Amino acid sequence: MSEKTLFSKIVDREIPADIVYEDDLCLAFRDISPQSPVHILVIPKKPIPSIAAIADEDANLLGHLWLIIRNIAAAEELDNGYRVTVNCGHEGGQTVDHLHFHLMGGRQLKWPPG
Repeated sequence: MSEKTLFSKIVDREIPADIVYEDDLCLAFRDISPQSPVHILVIPKKPIPSIAAIADEDANLLGHLWLIIRNIAAAEELDNGYRVTVNCGHEGGQTVDHLHFHLMGGRQLKWPPG
């Protein structure tokens, strides 16, 4: 059995987090190193390592995650816009091997991001 990721430990409440949303399928919490005034990570509770590891049967879960991201953005009053980013693999900037969406907003965001 592989070792739990940081995010799986947050889901299991082994590591504290500033949780803003939770249901049976996902968890959303504030990033501990925010890159914008609002920086929330939205993760599936199912430990999917990355975009590359998404299975066909995960389609409904991914649709659910996008709806939750939309709802959190509204709750955070990101009416002027926001960005959702998903990193995949080392060269893509992924640092935790657990699929996660960065919801960022609250200021003018630049492009390209880096």
